[in-house]
Amino acid sequence: MTTWTRATRAAGAAGWLMLSASADAQGARQVRYDLSFPDVAHHQARIVATWRGVPAGPLRVQMARSSPGRYALHEFAKNVYAVTATDGAGRPLPLTRSDPYGWSVTGHDGTVVVSYTLFGNRGDGTYAQIDATHAHLNPPATLLWAAGYEAAPVTVRIVPPEPGWRVATQLPPVPGMTATFSAPDLHYLMDSPIEVGRHELREWSVGDGGDSATIRLVVHHRGTPADVDVLAAQVRRLIPQHRALFGEWPRFDHGSYTFLADYLPQVSGDGMEHRNSTVVSGRAPLDGINAQQLGTISHEFLHAWNVERLRPRELEPFDFSRANATPSLWFAEGFTNYYGPLMLRRAGLTGIDDWLGAMGTTLNQVLLSPARRNAGPQEMSLRAPLADAASPIDQVGPDVYLSYYPYGQIVALALDLSIRQRFPRLSLDDYMRHLWHRHGRTEQPYGADDLRHALGSVTGDVAFADAFFAASVRCSALPDFAPLLAQAGLVLRRAAPTRGWIGGEGITTTPEGVALSTAPVAGSPLDIAGLDGSDRLLTIDGAPIADAAAWQAALGRLTPGATTTIRFARHGVEQQRSVRAVADPRVQVVRAETIGRRLSARQRAFRARWLNG
Repeated sequence: MTTWTRATRAAGAAGWLMLSASADAQGARQVRYDLSFPDVAHHQARIVATWRGVPAGPLRVQMARSSPGRYALHEFAKNVYAVTATDGAGRPLPLTRSDPYGWSVTGHDGTVVVSYTLFGNRGDGTYAQIDATHAHLNPPATLLWAAGYEAAPVTVRIVPPEPGWRVATQLPPVPGMTATFSAPDLHYLMDSPIEVGRHELREWSVGDGGDSATIRLVVHHRGTPADVDVLAAQVRRLIPQHRALFGEWPRFDHGSYTFLADYLPQVSGDGMEHRNSTVVSGRAPLDGINAQQLGTISHEFLHAWNVERLRPRELEPFDFSRANATPSLWFAEGFTNYYGPLMLRRAGLTGIDDWLGAMGTTLNQVLLSPARRNAGPQEMSLRAPLADAASPIDQVGPDVYLSYYPYGQIVALALDLSIRQRFPRLSLDDYMRHLWHRHGRTEQPYGADDLRHALGSVTGDVAFADAFFAASVRCSALPDFAPLLAQAGLVLRRAAPTRGWIGGEGITTTPEGVALSTAPVAGSPLDIAGLDGSDRLLTIDGAPIADAAAWQAALGRLTPGATTTIRFARHGVEQQRSVRAVADPRVQVVRAETIGRRLSARQRAFRARWLNG
């Protein structure tokens, strides 16, 4: 979230705090929040918001409808209740609610104090969770804000529910005040998640001189301090690869970057980037390998460059009252999705075969998606507000949407290998550094055409850049990956060439039995036979499908060309279809030497440059 003005950044936290103190005496606009937690057992916070310097007339206060890093609407106002208002002398003020999102306050004396209760019980990067173990707060889901106060300085005071609970946030502390923090404006505040609880902290310094920062790892989990030490050692090993990619650390506004990590059974798996921090959450405990945790950490930390500073123009400034959309999420998220695992590989934290296995899974997801026939990654980026963690209750058809995360990841793979093939001294790393210097370090937001122009500048081949964007960004064509991967001594092949396939791997178990969880892949035998998502599977060749294992075992026995009979129920009506299996179209990527092929010196060198950075 990058909407903090250069003037504010130049002034710094201390400067504007002094300014706000003197401005308060002159009646200038100023905001304060006091947060307490009177009933954590029932997921409640009590919040008092104070606006000073309010001009004559009604003051509009409201909850956000969107959140930095999310591109769909989220109706945070639904969790706010018991709302009251007073003036500066404590006299009650009338509140008028004319829409679902906010209130109008009248009759004030230049100060408006609004008190309310917040219910929060979802621990992820978007919402708020309050319970007996922690208060995990995303400000857009937590704090009312007032129209006209977007540029006003803010203080936030936290009153923990128990002794021993500490506060972690990218917000700088106010000197001399306990658990009180500051923000220069609404946008920085809304971009600053807060974790309150009994967490563990590990911190260390990186870089030197102007290219230096303090990294803070805040972990709330159920394990031991030794578990956190292992994770911290892995993160210390990982993140220098991110710096190597871009050539420098970002200029963190207060000299530090904070990972807010919740690994608890009650949270939801998520990662959410912010300007000087990130939220990472998941239910899996730390196990010493920490593959799941490190994958999210690597992705989100890359956002400190790509998205937080190297930022799409359409997200400037971020509007908390509507969905925010950009056609460049295939780059902002998809290229980050490509580099996140690659950074782990370059750091030696992931085995090459594991990395290749994950790449193959993503390739299959993209290459077999029917939606790719209907739109390219730029169009899919614009569809994000219709799908990003806010899907409507009516089902999105399989031909409609392919997530810009895997789609952009495969576009990045294609571009990286194409650049390396056509321009042997260059790679996608050079493209990322070029964009960083032009748009990231300078914080000059880019437009969709800027990404294309940058590719032409880096390669010196405008025709190549124009052709790639026309085919694989605006449209949905992808190159033949087999020769591109062969440069690194990697083989793209059918994963199971002797196995039959009908396209029905996505299933779910319900109280009524086993059902297709999604529509079959378009053009697959099940699709051609007329089966659809939610059809309940009864028998295959007369054998009952009692559970998911029975269905998977039956699929595993299929051979190409074999015909099988499937009986299913749709809306309570039983039907039967004959389905002819085809050769399994799914692919995998393997090292040539693992299947008996000799690796050339050129292939070894190519692979080393690519996977070792």
